[in-house]
Amino acid sequence: MHIDKDLVAASATPLVLGILADGESYGYAIVKRVNELSRGQMQWTDGMLYPLLHRLERLGYVSAHWGTSEGGRRRKHYAITDAGREVLAERRLQWTVVADALNQVWQDIQLPPHLAKGWA
Repeated sequence: MHIDKDLVAASATPLVLGILADGESYGYAIVKRVNELSRGQMQWTDGMLYPLLHRLERLGYVSAHWGTSEGGRRRKHYAITDAGREVLAERRLQWTVVADALNQVWQDIQLPPHLAKGWA
């Protein structure tokens, strides 16, 4: 399934901040976690993730430092800041309102059979 780029963009910040709220991480691990959380439906790329991480760092929502992997490779590790936790809490409330409204609208709408697979 293709997920519209507007939905991907709108969900990117809360997804990344939510992942980092569980603990420090690095780019490849974040991309992999998004893939796992979406059951393979969201395929993020480095080209999409790193500009977002850099923007979140500039805004003060994440901090970054260089670390070394078990294999000796240097990686930039990201962690959520207190400001990032505040933004995450606000976005969570906002998404809850949007999701509740959509669920109410969609409650009685029947999906076409080819789209309904796996959503029942």
